[in-house]
Amino acid sequence: MINFDTFVQKRGYYFIFSGVIIGLGLAAMLYAYISTGSFLRLSVDFLGGTRFEIQFTQQVTEDQIREVFAAFGQSNPLITAIRGQGLQNAWQVRSAFLSAETAQAVEEALNNLSPLIPGTSQVTTVSPSVGQEVTRAALVAVLVSATIILGYIMFVFRQVPNSFRYGACAVVAMFHDLFVVVAFAALTGALLGWEIDALFLTAVLTVVGFSLQDTIVVFDRIRENLGMRQNRGKAFEALVNQSISETFKRSVITQLNAMFVMVAILLFGGDSVKPFIAVLFVGLLSGTYSSIFIAAPLLVSWQKGEIPLLRTAG
Repeated sequence: MINFDTFVQKRGYYFIFSGVIIGLGLAAMLYAYISTGSFLRLSVDFLGGTRFEIQFTQQVTEDQIREVFAAFGQSNPLITAIRGQGLQNAWQVRSAFLSAETAQAVEEALNNLSPLIPGTSQVTTVSPSVGQEVTRAALVAVLVSATIILGYIMFVFRQVPNSFRYGACAVVAMFHDLFVVVAFAALTGALLGWEIDALFLTAVLTVVGFSLQDTIVVFDRIRENLGMRQNRGKAFEALVNQSISETFKRSVITQLNAMFVMVAILLFGGDSVKPFIAVLFVGLLSGTYSSIFIAAPLLVSWQKGEIPLLRTAG
């Protein structure tokens, strides 16, 4: 059982644990870079290019597929075997941008190599300019979200001393969750071949929303308790402990309901949605953790002047 009377007093352990998680995330990204030459395995949605998802009726080798693409001027396509329940002789090939006519010719050449199973082939083409626009939109969306949330919390908490600190701690917790999600994507990309596509951006923005919602619930309870007459004179640490105790069950139970559904989809859903659901699951788990174990303890540390360079800020 968690002892909420001394909860934030143990904040050093929470920060160490998060530091370990961040370290493991950096290691995952380094492993992905060594294994694949990229920190993240980006799809054509971000890089631009043409992606083929094909399944042959007979066994073919990677070299045979590579020869087909070389005949069309694609000397170094990224070729990955697709493994999953009921999948045999399935491949994913990502090349540079191909016109619709060239992509169709490539597909016909692959079919001549070995007949493709009807209805299983997918060809996705995204121009480089569109890929760059998607990448730019992803970065802008996260930065704008952080700015809006910082301003919103400062406005709502304007009657609380040092309201900037509440917003800043919420944003730090949000970026903590984003880093966990990106590290998870790097690891699964290197080990499982999962690519970051447009759905990943959807998952990231959903994680941001859930993370900030949980943090705001905790901070709002702190604000309410600060305004109660019976809490006047109470130490800030004790007041934060009380607020976390009052919101802990609600936060955990709310997230568990969503996580149970996600686990069911991961176990019984299709392979195409598993990367999206897995990112959501890890993000929500991190969001619940960071709201309780990072944002509120970080606020206490800032209030007590324990953070170097920020002892007089906010």
